[in-house]
Amino acid sequence: MERYQLLINGEWRDPASGQWEPNLNPANTDDVIGEFASAGADDVNAAVNAAHAAFAGWRGTPMVKRGDILHKAANLLEARLEEVAVAMTREEGKTLVEARGETARGVAILRYYAGEASQPEGEVYPTALPTRMLYTRREPVGVVGLIAPWNFPVAIPLWKIAPALVYGNTVVFKPAELTPLTAWHIADVLTQAGLPRGVLNLVSGMGAVAGNALVEHSNVTMISFTGSNKVGRDIQRKLTERGGKAQLEMGGKNPVVVLDDANLDLAVEMVTRGAMKSSGQKCTATSRVFVQKGIYASFAETLVAKVKSLRVGDGMLPDTYLGPVVSRKQQETILNYLQIGQQEGAKLAAGGGTYPGESREKSFYVQPTVFVDADPNSRLMREEIFGPVVALTPVDTLDDAIAAANGVPYGLSASIISQDIGRIMRFIDGIQAGLVHVNDETAGAEPQVPFGGFKESSSYSREQGKAAREFYTQIKTVYLDYPV
Repeated sequence: MERYQLLINGEWRDPASGQWEPNLNPANTDDVIGEFASAGADDVNAAVNAAHAAFAGWRGTPMVKRGDILHKAANLLEARLEEVAVAMTREEGKTLVEARGETARGVAILRYYAGEASQPEGEVYPTALPTRMLYTRREPVGVVGLIAPWNFPVAIPLWKIAPALVYGNTVVFKPAELTPLTAWHIADVLTQAGLPRGVLNLVSGMGAVAGNALVEHSNVTMISFTGSNKVGRDIQRKLTERGGKAQLEMGGKNPVVVLDDANLDLAVEMVTRGAMKSSGQKCTATSRVFVQKGIYASFAETLVAKVKSLRVGDGMLPDTYLGPVVSRKQQETILNYLQIGQQEGAKLAAGGGTYPGESREKSFYVQPTVFVDADPNSRLMREEIFGPVVALTPVDTLDDAIAAANGVPYGLSASIISQDIGRIMRFIDGIQAGLVHVNDETAGAEPQVPFGGFKESSSYSREQGKAAREFYTQIKTVYLDYPV
């Protein structure tokens, strides 16, 4: 069985911890993808020390040259797109079509930030003195710890790594323990593209061990984290106490509002895609739908029929719409919420369980599930489930829908399906969400614009686009008086 090592100071190494973990295919646990190094505190310390030592040289590398390396990495990733997509499907479970799309998105992210290397890095300001030049410049901060989730194992790491590197920081990357192979590919293409030793380090392993050691290391200036609210807030507290900086992207409970003038077929398609693609394992996935009463019955009937027709299976098969969820633990969490929803009085209209049979015992499938007539104040409608589950509630007016949609601690993404521009604009103004979609699903983001949420969905910071510069750089203001 192939073993995959850690990347520390430009070298692939066995873990000092001596620990290796198998990586299993969630569609068939008999398929062991490989054994992956599980970093301990000593490994993380070595990685951070390497990044710290490499910082001065990387900071002094011209920004355009940093961009050139990202451009080469984009070409290398594009050349192995199919290999990476297959690895993603095998270890995470999403369909091969989605995995290809995500890998292509990773290529686009690298190219975007390669282009940012040629953009202005400061501003010139007017001054009251005729013999003074007053300007700002952007400078890197230091060693950045990047802790990424398993649900987008190429896109999310790269939208953290690429800006961190192009702005002159060095990186220690701790991927999710469930998706180490795609992380290995990311580190490998960036290394092959010409990154100097120590600039990027990969420490795969358990969050409670490797992640915690990374957060607590005094030479780590910043942490960018995507994951659960509990872990994120703990990271923020630890970084703040020692003067560090944390960027958090966390949960979502994303609503779609369907108004009575909506194109019904479009509404059903967007809700289905938003709720069921990637088996609902997206922080931007659709989980709540508020439908005006005049079309509620017809919408619910059409959606239920659509969801019941979806093909569930191995993501490698061409006719699969949604694959397994990522792990047995995730499957059990989702199934528990399906019981909670029924206990709370929501009506189960489609799905509601797993699949019988021996082949399903070695996999982590959950039926695509629709609840109707759900109480907006129930746990089903307020807590993040992270699975192929959507719940419907009838509403009288747009104002009622906005109030219900805003009535949760999260505020990541939201969507409205309507043809009335006046009501659309009222929704855009009133919804408490960092991402707003119109006549589209709640999931999906382009790399050139900011990504992030309101309330408990984020740390009021943003990723992607030019907004990433705010986190990965610090401003130096220069008062340059002419010599006399």
